Amino acid sequence: MTHVAVIGAGFAGLAAALRLARAGAQVTVLDSLDGPGGKAALGFPDFSSGPTVVTMPQVFAALHERLGWPRPALTPAHPTTTYHALGGRQFAPEALHVAGSLEPTLSQLSRSEGQRYRQLLLHSRQMYQGAADTFLFAPPPSKAKLARYALTRGRRAAPFSSLARLVRSGPFLTPFWLRFATYLGADPYRAPAVLHNIAWVELGYGIWHLPGGLLALAQQLHEQAESLGVRFEFGTEVQNLSSHGGRVLGAHTSRGAFAADRWVSAVDRERTFRWLGQPVPQTPRGVSGFALQLRLTENRGQGHHIFWPADYAREWREIRAGQLPTEPTLYLHLDGDRAFLLVNAPPDSQLGATDEARQVYGAWLLRQLQQRFPLEVAEWLPLSPASYARTAQGGALYGRAPHGLLGSLRPGWRLPQARNLIQVGGTVHPGGGVPLSILSGWNGAGQSLKLPYDALGGFDVPEGNGVWSRYE
Repeated sequence: MTHVAVIGAGFAGLAAALRLARAGAQVTVLDSLDGPGGKAALGFPDFSSGPTVVTMPQVFAALHERLGWPRPALTPAHPTTTYHALGGRQFAPEALHVAGSLEPTLSQLSRSEGQRYRQLLLHSRQMYQGAADTFLFAPPPSKAKLARYALTRGRRAAPFSSLARLVRSGPFLTPFWLRFATYLGADPYRAPAVLHNIAWVELGYGIWHLPGGLLALAQQLHEQAESLGVRFEFGTEVQNLSSHGGRVLGAHTSRGAFAADRWVSAVDRERTFRWLGQPVPQTPRGVSGFALQLRLTENRGQGHHIFWPADYAREWREIRAGQLPTEPTLYLHLDGDRAFLLVNAPPDSQLGATDEARQVYGAWLLRQLQQRFPLEVAEWLPLSPASYARTAQGGALYGRAPHGLLGSLRPGWRLPQARNLIQVGGTVHPGGGVPLSILSGWNGAGQSLKLPYDALGGFDVPEGNGVWSRYE
């Protein structure tokens, strides 16, 4: 029986462990935290500290099917998110798959804004459909496949344009379109135009609530893995990987040495390079975050809100300079008597490294939120880039920054320095976020045992109930 060690019990690591155990491997999972969930498990034990909602629901439905679970009881968010501009103007777009119509969204915009919105939404759909079977629901693309994409569909991705140039649509809507690039860790003013395809994932397919949230899903995956014989070693911090002849032999950890035949690293790719004693690729890191987990004195229902600053570009100039923003965009997720507040931050593991620093900036953030959205808070806990550095190198939530013409292309699963190690997770193919991390872990680990690629749902989502026939 092949013994495979998986490093990391986030969503990629859990998916990897399940795929391997189902194929008959003996699996051991090592993780420095006290339980499963990765970034989602930081902070309060009953809070998610990272992902709050489900996108790409077909991936979750397919995973449940593979595991023999009932189809997940996902409920759509109406609207997807409510955007608040300074001065009181609001915008609450509906997802096409949920609402089946553009009219509720367009009715909130001026005629010229509505025309531009429709144009950019269609462009994001074309980008997504053109790229999905090469970059999302497929193995890491070969040079030949990249060449075919460039020749047949590359023009849709506006390869020689920046995102900021592509989505210019006036002072109200421009930040709306730019923000989607941050889902992959990008500075939107340095992002390539191809990241505009991310908008379709939310505005076309919608965002969804999973009963119990994503941290509960991590617990369920963990229990399923244990039922298949997977052994979890929590509180085990890997210090380095010993190798010889291009093969990893074992891991030196805070709890002694571990040996295995094959290895799957489901942590930050840069961290894996460091463990192997290999030079770390010198690429800029993507964005980090500063968050507050809030316990409220009353039930405020479910909802997602974005509060724009007066100057969105200034926020990103400050982040580029390594500073916590002085007027940040506020993302608020409400879930009954709990709330999660997140702002963009530089990927610097020294920011918020002390309790005092976290408390000072956290208290200031809470005041900024309460000025625009009054909440009665009973208890709160701050999480800084230093907190996220426990699971992400430098606190960069998605690894390297996806900037430049080829910046959005994620590295593959193989490392030439370690033939029996597979790298999976949000810092490699197909990218960051829970659904893509699950795809990466499931299929990257499968590759180590030469299992067939499994697209986990692929395109199995109706697109707006035919609404586009009236607009294309």
